[in-house]
Amino acid sequence: MKLVFKPITLNDKERITSFTMPGEYRNCDFSFANMCSWRFLYDSEFAIMDGFLLIRFRIEEKKRLAYMMPIGKGNLKAVIDLLEEDALENGHPLLLLGITQDAQKELEKVSPGDFVYIPERDYSDYIYMREDLATLVGKKYQAKRNHVNKFKKSYTYKYMPITPELVPFCLELERKWYKANRTEEDVEELTDERRSLTYALHHFDELGLIGGGICVDEQIVAFSFGAPVNHNTFAVHIEKADVHYEGAYAAINQEFASHLPEKYIYINREEDLGIPGLRQAKLSYHPVEILEKSTTVKKIHRKEPNSDQKRANHGSLADML
Repeated sequence: MKLVFKPITLNDKERITSFTMPGEYRNCDFSFANMCSWRFLYDSEFAIMDGFLLIRFRIEEKKRLAYMMPIGKGNLKAVIDLLEEDALENGHPLLLLGITQDAQKELEKVSPGDFVYIPERDYSDYIYMREDLATLVGKKYQAKRNHVNKFKKSYTYKYMPITPELVPFCLELERKWYKANRTEEDVEELTDERRSLTYALHHFDELGLIGGGICVDEQIVAFSFGAPVNHNTFAVHIEKADVHYEGAYAAINQEFASHLPEKYIYINREEDLGIPGLRQAKLSYHPVEILEKSTTVKKIHRKEPNSDQKRANHGSLADML
């Protein structure tokens, strides 16, 4: 049976989230908003087969296919075999990205020893308790509380949910942030992020996003938004602030977490991409888990030749080389 993939669109949200929301995988890759708003870069596609959601996308300048961990119930071995067939038809061994340790255990149950796992620390997700970020209780959060309190004492502000009316003001802050932070080394990455962010803000409700901004003197000085990964985990996809307002980042982090629905026990603040300053900032909020993800490749098993083939090959020039 051949897999038929189709591009991920806004109209596919209900079908895709019917698999991801009940699931237990907490990695940010399974946020529908992420899949859809970054589709321009990865040509992300999906298929539903035998009770599983299958996602594939293109990497290496769109020259190679990669796949996500199948989500669903049923014969996982069978769908892995279908993914491998699809990958080999496209010229490469099966490559799975974002494989957590839980997913690794599932793969080993159905195909023990068939995969090679390469941990990618730069792409590990930072998982926090929502309540910790919302309340900042305890000695370990003293410095964060100080930043928030200073912001509150320095400015008269209002926290506002992101609505269509607020979008132009968020985009204006993003333009300022982009101009202030762009360098020759990361201009491509920031331009891609900008495109994804703009798409997300213009399709906010359709993507199922939740967000908020901090308003000071009738302008947005910080905003953040994200989307559910599953039934108990929320991923923060974007957080921007004007650093001229001291403590703005700490304030939007705390305000956003405190306004999220309580059903989201965990907050996933995504990876640090190996950027030292970003890693330090994410660690400073004391994650309850650094969710390790691996690049995973399925070994290709070559069949042993039968006795006739062995006799035919015996003594050949190929054997001597």
